[in-house]
Amino acid sequence: MVKVIVQHHVVDYDRWYPVFTEHAAVRRQHGATGHSISRAVEDPNTIVIVNDFATLEGARSFSQDPSLPAAMERGGVDGAPQVWIVEEAETLRY
Repeated sequence: MVKVIVQHHVVDYDRWYPVFTEHAAVRRQHGATGHSISRAVEDPNTIVIVNDFATLEGARSFSQDPSLPAAMERGGVDGAPQVWIVEEAETLRY
């Protein structure tokens, strides 16, 4: 499985989340199969999103989608995101 991991800071999580939810159709168009969202304990407006994709091509095309900058602006992202495209090596649950 291929993952696009995005970390960024937002002005207000409650403002950001509806925009993220609306953008789900774009993620699905590129082959996204799911996601998880985590928030920093010290600053809950620092967010890490892990988007799952079926293929590397889909992950790359999503990360370059022209709608992303406008969606991030509408959601209140207030700094440059950090983005990684990774292949999952292992997942264990305890």
